[in-house]
Amino acid sequence: MSILIFLAALLASTTLTRMVRDFSVAQGWVSIPVSERQVHTRPTPRLGGVAIFLTLWAMTLLAHWLPGHFGIRAFPFSYLTLKIMGPASVIFLVGLIDDFCGLSAYIKFAAQAVAAAFLFVNGVGISQLSLFSGHPHVGRLVGLLLTILWVLWITNAFNLIDGLDGLAAGSALFSTLVSCVVALIYGNEVVLFLTVALAGAITGFLRYNFNPASIFLGDCGSLLIGFLMSAIAIAGLHKSPTIVAVVIPVISLGLPILDVGVAVIRRFLTCKRIFCPDREHIHHKLLGRGISHKQAVLVLYGVSACFGILSLLLLNPGGVATATVLMMVGIGVLFGVLQLRYHEFLELGRVANRTLNQRHVIANGVNIRRAADVLNSCNNFPQFCQILQGCLEPIGFDGFGLYLNSEMPDNVELHPFHCVDKSKLQFFWNESLTTSETNWSMTFGLMKRNGNQLGGFTLYRRNLASPLWLDLEVLTTTGFSAAIAAIVEEMQDSSFEKTPRRQVQKPGYRFAGRVGASGARGSIAVPSSG
Repeated sequence: MSILIFLAALLASTTLTRMVRDFSVAQGWVSIPVSERQVHTRPTPRLGGVAIFLTLWAMTLLAHWLPGHFGIRAFPFSYLTLKIMGPASVIFLVGLIDDFCGLSAYIKFAAQAVAAAFLFVNGVGISQLSLFSGHPHVGRLVGLLLTILWVLWITNAFNLIDGLDGLAAGSALFSTLVSCVVALIYGNEVVLFLTVALAGAITGFLRYNFNPASIFLGDCGSLLIGFLMSAIAIAGLHKSPTIVAVVIPVISLGLPILDVGVAVIRRFLTCKRIFCPDREHIHHKLLGRGISHKQAVLVLYGVSACFGILSLLLLNPGGVATATVLMMVGIGVLFGVLQLRYHEFLELGRVANRTLNQRHVIANGVNIRRAADVLNSCNNFPQFCQILQGCLEPIGFDGFGLYLNSEMPDNVELHPFHCVDKSKLQFFWNESLTTSETNWSMTFGLMKRNGNQLGGFTLYRRNLASPLWLDLEVLTTTGFSAAIAAIVEEMQDSSFEKTPRRQVQKPGYRFAGRVGASGARGSIAVPSSG
């Protein structure tokens, strides 16, 4: 009889969708593409949810009047209307008002929360919480909150992926078929009826919604389908094993759940409002890779089908099978998200990599601080250059430069610097290297003791392949830049004593090494302890 229900819903949905489309066009109720987020190019009606809603109610009334013809004994009409279709009607009306007038995200979320609470009060909610078996009131409250959270997530997930012709409806069809199989196996008549009727309604609607679409779901349709999918998943909790009731719906709804999860994380990482729309959803990223509208939808159909097949593998749950499926889902999701190359996740990966190597950052920061201490007792150019080389080379720098506001006095020995002129001094570890061969530089200012500008200190890098394990703030906040400025100021005052070219280390100092980005170990002179 499930085939009869499906065919009846298919026929009703096909007929009603065509009628709603033609009537909307005649009344001028069409969506005109004005936003860059919209991918359609011609005015298109967006009230397809009306046809799906009317189809489901038509099937409900037929099931009530002719239960024997649908293979349902004494079909509990009040159960369906009040416990599932009643709250679903609230969601449909909210979406319909939004399609015509526009509602704020907060109003829609509040209405969805009320509908979810209505669902919970009528017994279709997450209530089997053994963790709070000794505290029924606490368990009921937690169950209510989880029900609302689940309904909000799934309802809005389908609303978010409704960005390409046929995408939301097609993805819902795959998830509905999975729920249909589960309900058939575990004998859940109400869920079976709803899923079969919904599958027929969606299939009939897709006849006009697949690319190029002549009618869209609209918010009334995407919110309705999302709410029904969340309610159907909850309704299946009562007659199925825990892993089937919990894990299978989550995996079968993998695409919309993944899309909304990625969107929330992205917007959180970039300090944007969670409800702020953008063109960074999964389907937008696929379009950005150069594939066509229809190809993007077919790719995502394939993804939805894979999620559905993997979820059905859990119908015979076992430790190894469950772990294998979850591992496959996790690897697939990770690979897919990486292929989409979201800037937010690439940056998150960079930060994670830096966190794992924080030990090197700390070691290099300590080296900078020690170099600042040693520079305070430095009194000649060779030693000055040697200290900075020993400190900066292991980190990944190739040299540094001094760019002063006034020239150095003639009586100051400038070796081993390369002098562009007496106000521009450069020192590279590789003497054949020049500034034109470096790929990265950073300059920070040097201040005199009286607060006047002395000049600038520039760091150079040539190899950008290796990461720079250094918090750059340590160069200006630890006394390092102040120590350099103090020495340069003394040089300009001609108080820096002339020294032989070979004098590079004072007695009483030892060398300490730190591992830099390339793994090389450098040396700087630090005061000996004894």
